[in-house]
Amino acid sequence: MPYDDSPPPTRRARSLTVAAALAAVCLTAAGCGGGPESDGSDAAPPRSGARAASPAPSEPSGSGRPSTPASAKPLPKGPLTGRTVVIDPGHNPGNRDHTREIGEQVDIGTGRKECDTTGTSTDDGYAEARFTLDVSHRLRALLEAEGARVRLTHDADRPFGPCVDERARIGNEAEADAVVSVHADGSAVGNRGFHVILPARVKGGGADTAPIVKSSADLGARIAGHFARTTGSAPSNYVGGKTGLDTRDDLGGLNLSTVPKVFVECGNMRDPQDAALLTSESWRQKAARGMADGISGYLKG
Repeated sequence: MPYDDSPPPTRRARSLTVAAALAAVCLTAAGCGGGPESDGSDAAPPRSGARAASPAPSEPSGSGRPSTPASAKPLPKGPLTGRTVVIDPGHNPGNRDHTREIGEQVDIGTGRKECDTTGTSTDDGYAEARFTLDVSHRLRALLEAEGARVRLTHDADRPFGPCVDERARIGNEAEADAVVSVHADGSAVGNRGFHVILPARVKGGGADTAPIVKSSADLGARIAGHFARTTGSAPSNYVGGKTGLDTRDDLGGLNLSTVPKVFVECGNMRDPQDAALLTSESWRQKAARGMADGISGYLKG
């Protein structure tokens, strides 16, 4: 759900149309979405034949632990050799047990917001934090197969967080060629369709997005186009004017980034039709593939 720092439930951010990149989007396909925050239950995903997400360490480290390092295994030579991608799995399964800590205010450049949020869940209790980890693991494997050096901001290897400012800092310090934050949403029933969130032009405090606005828009448009074609999902019917793209200035993870970065809202966990997609292992693989192809296309130019 709204990722690093949840928006007001009724807020609608500015949308950006990138017609060329989205020309192939099928507007009649079933979609997923993005909207206001909900309770963030962290039960295990439904067992409808789906394989569980990669297990996390049983004893998390302290909240100050650095980001999960890139895979130590030798990477194959491929079209993305020499490129660095940071994947930011939205929220953390442990956040629900650390509401005081994640409620602490942090600087997002243009003001202050909560460190993190719990995220949302399906009505059956499949938590967004579990979904984002599963898709992030799949996305990492696809990008590494193309030779990219991939780093996660966390792998449920810490009790909570990281906070939104740290999530941005991890990508910056890695000098990432691209950063993608993976999310799902918790909006009203009937609100469907994916959308990709782009950074607005922001300057204030520690934030200055001017150098990354154009490149992030390119990254986001490519991901949106590939996501639609690969998953068969339509752009959101309630955010972004059905373009699949939404520009925002209130997210610390974007405001504080100095490298190209976007958020991907894969679906609305509170809509039964979207929930059926999000809890499907085969659809989650398609979602990861759509993101990977968009990132790859962006990095290849």
